[in-house]
Amino acid sequence: MKKLTKSSEQKMLAGVCGGFAEYLGFDVTWIRLAWVILTLIGGSGILLYIIAAIIMPSAPGSEWE
Repeated sequence: MKKLTKSSEQKMLAGVCGGFAEYLGFDVTWIRLAWVILTLIGGSGILLYIIAAIIMPSAPGSEWE
């Protein structure tokens, strides 16, 4: 069973977008683009990213465990 975790390989800030991309099976570029659009449209993308970075566990074997 797949678990939603922060990515240790596809990360720029906290690995949230990379984690979503790995979980959903999409390219990380599309997830990041969707996140930017969400931020520009309503501004809620920043808040959601911060919440996800706090709540999502780190991937096994990452330096942040």
